[in-house]
Amino acid sequence: MMTPMHSPTEPDLASTTNPRVKAVVRLRDRRERDRTGLTVVDGAREVRRAIEAGARIEEAFVHEPFLGGADAGAALGLLRDRGVPVRRTTEPVFEKLAFGARAEGIVAVVHVPGTALDDLVLPAEPLIVVVEGIEKPGNLGAVLRSADGAGADAVIAASPRTDLFNPNTIRASAGTAFVVPLAAAETDAVIAWLGARPIRVVAAHVDAPLPYTEADMRGPVAIVLGSEADGLTGAWSVPGVTAVRLPMRGIADSLNVSVTAAVLLYEARRQRDSFAPPV
Repeated sequence: MMTPMHSPTEPDLASTTNPRVKAVVRLRDRRERDRTGLTVVDGAREVRRAIEAGARIEEAFVHEPFLGGADAGAALGLLRDRGVPVRRTTEPVFEKLAFGARAEGIVAVVHVPGTALDDLVLPAEPLIVVVEGIEKPGNLGAVLRSADGAGADAVIAASPRTDLFNPNTIRASAGTAFVVPLAAAETDAVIAWLGARPIRVVAAHVDAPLPYTEADMRGPVAIVLGSEADGLTGAWSVPGVTAVRLPMRGIADSLNVSVTAAVLLYEARRQRDSFAPPV
């Protein structure tokens, strides 16, 4: 574990009313993120993963007494190697900047990556996750984390109700939002994009007759999940889409979208690994 760092010099930012501090705080608002193309990454692991994935870092803020652990040391080293301005703060300033409740001593302002569908680069037999109408950043982040864990090749947000690089999404994804290829488009555009490619579609519906374990999720496939409140729209109830269900044995009629994503992704991974040709 890295020893917490202490500096005998005065911090660069000592006032919560400093214009730079105010500019970062404004990035809590989606309109400001959309206007500037910037977002906030809070946490040593998250900052490190963003840098390693090639994200463009505008600047970083640290409160040295809070820094500790290998991720903090690695993140600081990467920031310095890339010549990113790193500004030392007082504790009150850092608490003003930090987006999450877990203070790890480092916050970065990052350029939001592009999310165009046509920019996705996929292998010959991709495993894709599509989430339609998702509105909770934490759920999107959890889906991204499961997609990373199961080795999915992309996550596509169809008609999302939250911005994909909301700071809470980044935190919930453990920084994998910068690692898993991520795109967004309206549902009709996503369906057209999938239809133009040899990708089978498997959609989760609570009343589907087919259990998810009986669906073939090998080869090029997109797993489609609906929003937390409303499920999938009727746009996915069309010929060529395989509807599957997760058996529910209790009183609830469905699982959280991120849990459903994890179950289906790991079933897909099990099938793909079990039937993979020998190397």
